[in-house]
Order: sequence, then structure tokens, then C-alpha cells
Amino acid sequence: MTHPHNEAPVNPLPPVVAAMFLVLLGIEAFFSLSDMGMIGGRDAVGLRFSYIERFGFSGQVFDWMLENGRYPPEHLIRFVSYPFLHGSFYEALFGMVFLLAMGKIVTESMGPLAFVAIFFVSAVVGAVCFGLFSNDPWLVGAYPSDFGLIGGFTYLLWLRLGQEGGPQMRAFGLIGMLMGIRLVFGLLFGTDDTWIADLAGFFAGFLLAVVMVPGGWRRFLHRVRGGRG
Repeated sequence: MTHPHNEAPVNPLPPVVAAMFLVLLGIEAFFSLSDMGMIGGRDAVGLRFSYIERFGFSGQVFDWMLENGRYPPEHLIRFVSYPFLHGSFYEALFGMVFLLAMGKIVTESMGPLAFVAIFFVSAVVGAVCFGLFSNDPWLVGAYPSDFGLIGGFTYLLWLRLGQEGGPQMRAFGLIGMLMGIRLVFGLLFGTDDTWIADLAGFFAGFLLAVVMVPGGWRRFLHRVRGGRG
């Protein structure tokens, strides 16, 4: 069996996914190096948390905006800036792994615009739901956006299973497994309310995929009504 000499050994990442990954990687590298005192000296050790206070999503700030009906730009930016900040290197690492895996699938199936839309809309929806239903003070990390991409992947799998005549509920196996893992870890080590943002991000990504896949809304209604094909 022969292969073309110019065939790539692995499928390349879509440029928009690679760019988003490099932004996350660069930001985390900066904070990780500052945490270790390798850049900025001793004054940079607390730099991560000063940026979280400035650009992380704050439940208290969200409550203040709702109570006063004021939405200054320096606080509105928090809805889309918090996914780029993480509490630790390991949080960022897992967030970037999910971004690469799910982002590649979503982008190759729906296009770069869908990837960007799902990433940011899921972040906003996750933050709003977190602010409304949680008393935790801070939300940071790419996980609500990652779960939005998982929602997009779930819809794609849901469609494929329907076309093949398979049980479409299997499409929700990944989100069920991930939320189950979160539940187990929460019981063992304690948990916070960030799962609210993750779950909200998942549903936002799923619903966005319904309208962003060509003919997706029509096929969604057809399957909900019990149609096939």
C-alpha cells in the first residue's frame, strides 16, 4: 500500500483552534513563570490573582450590576475574559486539552465561525447562570466554553446516530460521564458551584449547534417529532 508523499501524518488543527490554544497557552505560561518568580521577580508572584480580580467573572460584581442597573465596560469584559484565566497550571492544562479535542471536531464539522460563537456564547451564558444561581465569588477558566464545544459535539453525534438509526441518547454519554466524575470528586474532596456554568455552557453549545449546522434546525424538529432520515 502506498501513500502520497505530501500527506500529513496527523490531521492538522484548524487555524482558529490553534490560535485560541496558543493564546491560552501564552497567558498560562506567563502566569506560571510569574508564580515561580522566573519573570517579574518577587513582585510578580501574586500576578495571577491580581488579573483574576480584574478580569475574572465576579458574582459580587454581577449582583452589583443587576441591583444598580449599571453595566460599565470594565465589568462587562469579564463575561468573555474569564475563560482565559485559570487558578493553576493544571486547570489550564485540562482546559486546553478539551479545547483542542472538541474544538477540532466542531470546527471541521461546522466551520470556524461556529467554533468562535460557541466558545464565547457558552462563556457568557455560563457566567450569567453562575451569577444568578451561585453565591461563589469567582468564576475563571475555559471549562464553560469547553463544555459548550462538548454540547456542539453532542449535537453532531446526535444527528449521526439518528441517521444511522442508532439510539440517540448515546450522544449524551460524554456529558453524563463528565458530570458524574464531577459529582464523585465533589463528594470526595468538596466542590464549588462552577458546575452550574459548565452545564449552562453545554446547553448553550448544543442549542447553538442546532442553528449553526446547515439545515440543523429543520432536522432537529424532524427528529423531535419522531421522523427518520
